[in-house]
Amino acid sequence: MFKKSVFDRELQMMGDLSPLGYFLGLHIRFTSPLMSFQTYDPAWTEHYTNNGYVLRDPMTAWGFSTTGWTRWSNEEVPDPFGIFKEAARFGLKYGVTISCGPISSRTIASAGRADREFEDSEIERIEALVRRLHDMTEPPQKLTKAQVEALKYIADGDRYAAAAAKLGISESALKARLTSARQRLMSRTTAEAIQRAKDYGLL
Repeated sequence: MFKKSVFDRELQMMGDLSPLGYFLGLHIRFTSPLMSFQTYDPAWTEHYTNNGYVLRDPMTAWGFSTTGWTRWSNEEVPDPFGIFKEAARFGLKYGVTISCGPISSRTIASAGRADREFEDSEIERIEALVRRLHDMTEPPQKLTKAQVEALKYIADGDRYAAAAAKLGISESALKARLTSARQRLMSRTTAEAIQRAKDYGLL
């Protein structure tokens, strides 16, 4: 079962291994990740977003065509729009990108630094970490009947008391079902759990 404390600890480790920040897109489906995190300089993030670089980023293209890892300095990865040069202007002179998982649920992560290339041993640690995060956040194949019922009533607009009454259970029992559903769906709120359940085709 997914444990948020373990997940948060792994993210902290990702930060420790990425001196100038990182991007992590977990289980990318239909071009959007189910979960994403990034700690780059906000100035670079704003520049990247405002210029629509995600559609031209050489590491995005590489990540969807290949699994494993590569340094940003890999001359075999084409960069026709000069995005690496732009990143370097914001201090991101060296970096590595890791890609894992099936194409239908790909995880892509990048880590950057300003002082030197990542060493092979550092990259191996980052890759292992990304793979653990990918496995840890694998979307569930199903929810229990009790979890689905609880989420459906709340999704339909019922308050806790009304939903509990319809299910013939106590309000505390309903809350317990919602809590277990949130944990299963790796969600912080019930609204987020409902949305993820719909996205996964479970509701």
